Amino acid sequence: MPQFPSTASRIPLPGSGHLPLLLALLVLLVTQLMTYSAWSGARRAAQAQLQETFDYRTRDMAVGISRRMAVYEQVLRGARGYLRGAVDIAPRDWAAYYQVLDLEQSFPGLEALGISTIVPADALTAHEAAMRGEGFADYRVRPELERGAARALVSAITHIEPFSGRNLRAFGYDMFSEPVRRAAMERARDSGQAALSGKVVLVQDGKDAPQAGVIMYLPVYRAGQPTGTVGQRRDAIAGWVYAPFRMNDLMQGLGGAHSTDLDIEIHDGEPGDAAALLYRSNASRSGAAGLGARVQLMPGGRTWTITMRPSAALENSLDTTRPRLIALGGAGLGVLLSVVVWLLARQRRGALQLAQAMTLELRESHDQVAAEQQRIEVILENAPDAFLALDARGRITDWNAQATRLFGWSAVEAIGRDAELLLPEDRRGAFRSAFDAFAASGHCAMLDGATELTVLDRDGRPIPAELSVAVLHTASGVGATAFVRDITQRKQTEARELQRQQRLDEARQALARSQKLEAVGKLTGGVAHDFNNILHIISANVQLMLRADGANRKRLLSILDAVERGAKLAGQLLAFARRQPLHPGVVDIGELLERMDSLVLRAAGDGIALEKHVPPELWPTLVDPNQLENVLLNLVINARDAMDGCGRIELRLNNVTIDKDHELAPGDYVAVAVADSGHGMPPEVMEHAFEPFFSTKPEGEGTGLGLSMAHGFARQSGGDIRLDSAPGKGTTVTIYLPRHTAPAQPPGTPGMAAPH
Repeated sequence: MPQFPSTASRIPLPGSGHLPLLLALLVLLVTQLMTYSAWSGARRAAQAQLQETFDYRTRDMAVGISRRMAVYEQVLRGARGYLRGAVDIAPRDWAAYYQVLDLEQSFPGLEALGISTIVPADALTAHEAAMRGEGFADYRVRPELERGAARALVSAITHIEPFSGRNLRAFGYDMFSEPVRRAAMERARDSGQAALSGKVVLVQDGKDAPQAGVIMYLPVYRAGQPTGTVGQRRDAIAGWVYAPFRMNDLMQGLGGAHSTDLDIEIHDGEPGDAAALLYRSNASRSGAAGLGARVQLMPGGRTWTITMRPSAALENSLDTTRPRLIALGGAGLGVLLSVVVWLLARQRRGALQLAQAMTLELRESHDQVAAEQQRIEVILENAPDAFLALDARGRITDWNAQATRLFGWSAVEAIGRDAELLLPEDRRGAFRSAFDAFAASGHCAMLDGATELTVLDRDGRPIPAELSVAVLHTASGVGATAFVRDITQRKQTEARELQRQQRLDEARQALARSQKLEAVGKLTGGVAHDFNNILHIISANVQLMLRADGANRKRLLSILDAVERGAKLAGQLLAFARRQPLHPGVVDIGELLERMDSLVLRAAGDGIALEKHVPPELWPTLVDPNQLENVLLNLVINARDAMDGCGRIELRLNNVTIDKDHELAPGDYVAVAVADSGHGMPPEVMEHAFEPFFSTKPEGEGTGLGLSMAHGFARQSGGDIRLDSAPGKGTTVTIYLPRHTAPAQPPGTPGMAAPH
């Protein structure tokens, strides 16, 4: 851009000569050059957008054709698998298989699904007679040979579905008699793969067919025959499954809503020969600005050359409004500015300075607009949230760097796509309806604040996100801008906090239960201790009376028996309160179980299956063996009662190492588990299971002290007891006893006395 002098002293003041006119022309020239530059830039940008759209459409069309042909090949492979090496399937079975596939609804362009059967030349007459005998009275192999001629090989169409309409013309046709079909059939036979024929006229259409056709073949070899070499495959061939296609029908629907954006020609092999033309969507025409693309595909081993050019509809989408507005506005502004300069130049130095100021202001305004646009782009590109803008049809028009990082698509890949692809499949229909309503009214509930939802990245991975939406008014209607924030970490933090709170609540409940049992234990221990002292006094006096008075001996013995039962009850209460005297010794619990074997079996009863699991190198532990025997017997009896005398009890011993536990100190333990297959306990019963005198048995059956005594014994021995149960899944009681590092003492060796 020319730079005007900053002081009037460098330019002669305008006078009566031609200087004002020359100055005005100079301004007009400069403004027109700027207008031309801006117009050229806008036109190049529009051309680049058209090129980008065209490239995307051509890639999508080529992939669609290739995918469709691959799907049809899989249909033939499924049919071959159904035949299992035999082509003499009953026509009704073939018809039933075809109806199950529902090809007419799901596979456009596929005219039929048939079987071409190899018929030996000397068995042709018998073959025709057999087919007529199956109910096809007019069946014959066509075309018929001229008199005296002979066929090397006959392949008759013996099955074709749907068996109606035009397809009846193909019934009995010998495709091996036609060179183009024969070449594809031989290629399929020798390779063992699907083979596509060249351009043919389908028998169904006749000689005046409006569409070109092709046929895909897949060989069927006799079951059990070797097919490793070409010779073996030729010997094993029984026939072919095949599918004929009409090219116009085959191309129907490809490209979806944008199928009219391209003019397409498909040639068999290289283009240039009209006889090789398989398909043409519209009359051949040159694309905009020389746009065009050529792709070669090989469906079924056959080379197709696909030539694509932009259609008139796609060319008309070229944005010519913006360049036209820039040209008209720049030209008008240049003329207006030139007139102003010419008028002001006549006013000597003041007018010249005013013109300079206006020119500088115009340039500064342009620079400010450019700087503001650049500033907005920098802000959006460096924003921590993904930003995208949608037009009135819900297609993406803007895409920042964070959106690329979040979703995995680059800006070039994302712009032009439908935004609904970023949502889970079950939400896309609702989004499309809601966005159409939003584009019509300019209002939606998401404008009121941030909304949490799930989006998908390029690989289909769900991402929890927070969406903030604003209205964007465009020339084509109402669009939207959206900031998308990945809240995966926030959701994970919330989930961890919820888990931490749950664990905290569980710990509080466990602490409350432990404190409750501790309080009950202290109270029970005190009462049992005093009660035990009283029983000792009563017992001593009763024994003295027995010696002195023999007349009331029966009553005194009854009193003494009651005293002994009370003493036993007091002992159980003291065990729960962890105040009973223990005589611990180093014990191998596996050997202890061996000694208790007959006792445990009698306690379990005949209807109970008893299983023991003892590891070969079980650690020793320091416990009172007599008390441990009582605890195990009580647990086995409880398990027996929970199963109504019929079921399975498992006694499992294991070495375990505790690293972190809110009840047990870290270290090595021997775990003793008693598991039954009984009714199990609900959570509300498990909460009270270790409380003394709590029992679910009928009154008079049990004291309710078995589990409480086991709890006290485990705690007093330095370990713990755990209960695992659920209704209908049985109950497992596990006692953890600390490992003792000294070797286990042999049976009968007295243990070391424990301090009281």
